[in-house]
Amino acid sequence: MGASRADKELYFVKLKELLNKYKSIFIVNVDNVGSNQMHQIRVALRGKGVVLMGKNTMVRRALRTILPDFPQFERLLPHVKGNIGFVFTSEDLKEVREVIVANKVAAPARAGAFAPKDVTVPAGNTGMEPGKTSFFQALGIPTKIARGTIEIVSDVKVVTAGTRVGSSEATLLNMLNISPFTYGMSVIQIFDSGNIFAPEVLDVDEKELVDRFLTGVKTIAAISLALNYPTIVSIVHSLVNAYKNLISVALSTEYSFEGADKIKEYLANPEAFAVAAAPAADAAPAAAADAPAAEPEKEEESDDDMGFGLFD
Repeated sequence: MGASRADKELYFVKLKELLNKYKSIFIVNVDNVGSNQMHQIRVALRGKGVVLMGKNTMVRRALRTILPDFPQFERLLPHVKGNIGFVFTSEDLKEVREVIVANKVAAPARAGAFAPKDVTVPAGNTGMEPGKTSFFQALGIPTKIARGTIEIVSDVKVVTAGTRVGSSEATLLNMLNISPFTYGMSVIQIFDSGNIFAPEVLDVDEKELVDRFLTGVKTIAAISLALNYPTIVSIVHSLVNAYKNLISVALSTEYSFEGADKIKEYLANPEAFAVAAAPAADAAPAAAADAPAAEPEKEEESDDDMGFGLFD
């Protein structure tokens, strides 16, 4: 039975309030998430975010009613499909995402369900009686009888990610007490301050962002210098290069300025600078000679005790 008119109006009001209050929205997939697990996620998000669920048709209708006032939320409409919900937050996106995806529960393989990952049956003794060998034979799993029980000879992949779990595979995995899948809320897209992006963007750390930014700055500076087109990032290099050119002109002509005087003086009389540097260089060996000679380390005193006495 569909929601009543009053329930829809309350939902529209609730959605509009949350959109006004929070700047960020997680679009989450809730396939195979039970009511108890959903309750635990809501509790974990308390104080950090608010979960809002609803039928897709009602969500789309509610979003369209607010588009005249908030056109940026039109970007949410293409992602309102499948079994999805919203998590509204104004907290740090990385922290909230960790809370959302942290709640996972193990689940047995169900026939007909799509497998989220590959499932491999490990080699070893199953503890099952020989009469159940047919299950293994149907799936092409090599076995042998050891001490009156079935033993799997080698690891065998019985389910491939993205395919439906067959009835034989589901029966065998349940008989082996293997619960290969974990289900929980997963993040599909993130809406933040009018922009929508994939959750993988949150995995980019600050160091990588800084490195990419610096690479971009270096590229712009190189292009600007090659084109003789001044920019903020190239102006420092342009000034240094211009200063070098002025030094070159001053050294090649009679023209001089304060910055070039010392260089001209050095080139005119390099011995004077060498004599001035010599006392400083000789001072270090003299100071070392005046210092008392260190007592030779006794051979029997080694570092094998790592600085600890016998009774420390």
